[in-house]
Amino acid sequence: MSLYDTIIENLPEISKPTDRLTFKTKLMWTLLILVAFFLLQLIPLYGLGQNALQTFELLSLILGAEFGSLISLGIGPIVTASIVLQLLNGSGIVKFDLQSTEGKKRFQGTQKVLALFFILLEAAIYVFFGGLAPAVELQGTSSFLIMELVLTVQLFIGGILIMMMDEVCSKWGFGSGLSLFIAAGVSKSLFVRTFSPLPSPNNPEIMTGAIPALFQSLMNGDPTTAILMLSGVIATGVIFAGAVYAQSMKVEIPLSFGKVRGYGIRWPLNFMYTSNIPVILVAALFANIQLWARLLQNTGFPILGTFVGNSPATGFVSFISAPNLIGTVIRQGTFFIGIKPYISALIYMLLMLAGCIMFGLFWVQTSGMDARSQAKQIMNSGLQIPGFRRDEKIMESILGRYIMPLTVMGSITVGLLAGFADLLGALTNGTGLLLTVMIIYKLYEDIARQHMMDMNPMMRKFMGGE
Repeated sequence: MSLYDTIIENLPEISKPTDRLTFKTKLMWTLLILVAFFLLQLIPLYGLGQNALQTFELLSLILGAEFGSLISLGIGPIVTASIVLQLLNGSGIVKFDLQSTEGKKRFQGTQKVLALFFILLEAAIYVFFGGLAPAVELQGTSSFLIMELVLTVQLFIGGILIMMMDEVCSKWGFGSGLSLFIAAGVSKSLFVRTFSPLPSPNNPEIMTGAIPALFQSLMNGDPTTAILMLSGVIATGVIFAGAVYAQSMKVEIPLSFGKVRGYGIRWPLNFMYTSNIPVILVAALFANIQLWARLLQNTGFPILGTFVGNSPATGFVSFISAPNLIGTVIRQGTFFIGIKPYISALIYMLLMLAGCIMFGLFWVQTSGMDARSQAKQIMNSGLQIPGFRRDEKIMESILGRYIMPLTVMGSITVGLLAGFADLLGALTNGTGLLLTVMIIYKLYEDIARQHMMDMNPMMRKFMGGE
C-alpha cells in the first residue's frame, strides 16, 4: 500500500450503519444535524473585529454559511473540492476507475483530502485578505498576527465540523448534508423575507417581510413599493411551481424479468436526471468567485472585477451576478432601461446554462449515473428490456438514447429556472430558492420510496400513502 493510500485509509470517517435504519432513526439524526447547524451559526468567531463579508447575505445562503460565525466557510470548500476533482477526472489529468469499489474509495478519499486542503486555504484567504480580520486597533502589533492565526484555526475547525456533519447526514439521515444546509438557510431567509413585521435594515420605514410591507405600502399610498413586494411574491410562487412541475416529469422504460414471464416493472428516469447537483456546483462556484473578487479588491488586486458598495460593477464578477430586471423596470416605470442590464442578463444566463451542462455531464460520469453503470445495475437485478436480447452492451446502447439527452435537457432546464428566478427578483436568492424546492421535493420522494411502510400512520397519510 502506497503512502497516499495509507493517508486515505486513516482519514477521519463516520462509520456506516450495520443494519437498515428506520424512518424514526433517520429523522432523529437529520433533526440533530439541523439543530447543530443552526447552533453553530450562533457561535461568533473569537477575536473577530472586521467582518467585510457580512454584506454578502445572498452568497452565504448558497454556501450554507453564516459569515462571522464558526461556520463562515459553509459548504464552499467541500463543493470546490468536488468541482476540482471532477474537472481533473473528466479531463483525464487524474483518472479514477469509478466502476470498481477500490476506485470509488480512492476517489472519495481524494475528495476528502482536497476538501481539507480547501478548508485550510479558504480559511487563510478569508482572514489574511481582510474578509474576517481582527480589530483594526491591533494592526502592526504581534497580537494582530496571533489573532489572525486564532481566527484561521477556528474557521478550519468549523469547516471540518461541516464536513463531518455532512457525512453523518449522508450515512445516518436523509439525503445529503450539503443540500440540507442550503435548504435550511434559504428556508429561514424566505420565511423572514415573507412574513417578518420588523423594520428592514436597509430602509427602516418599510417592514422586512414582503406581505406585511405590501399592506403597509398600500395603506401609505406607495404603489411602487406595493408592486415590488407583490412581484417578489408572484416570482417566488412561479419558480416554486415550475421547479415542482419539472421535478415530477419522468421517462419510464419498461423492463421485464428475464426468467419470469408476465411480470415487469417500469424503470423511471427523471427529466431532471442530475437533480439539483449542477446548479449547486455552478452557484457555489459563482459565490466563491465573488467572495475572492471582493477579497482581492480589498488587497488592491481587483483582477476578477470591482464592487461599488455590495454590487459588482466591473470585470468578470459583474457577468456572474444577475441584475434584478423586474425590479428595475418597476422602479423606472418603463421597459426602456438601457441596453446594459439586458446584455448583463443574457451573459449571466449563458454562463449559468454552460456551467449547468458541463457539471451535469461530469456528475453523470463520476456518480455512477451513466448508461454503462445503469445497464450493469439493471442486468444485476435480473431485468431486461422486452423485445431485446439480454446483453449489457445492448442495454447500455438503449439507455444511452435517454440518459444523455435527459442529462443535457435537465441541466438546461434547471439552469433556466435558476437564472430566471434571479432575474425576476424572487424574495430570496433565486438559485437558492430553486435549490430548496428541488432538495425538499427529492427528500420527499426518497422518504416516500424507502420508508413509507415503517412511518407513523398519520405521517404516512401526510406523505401520500394509504
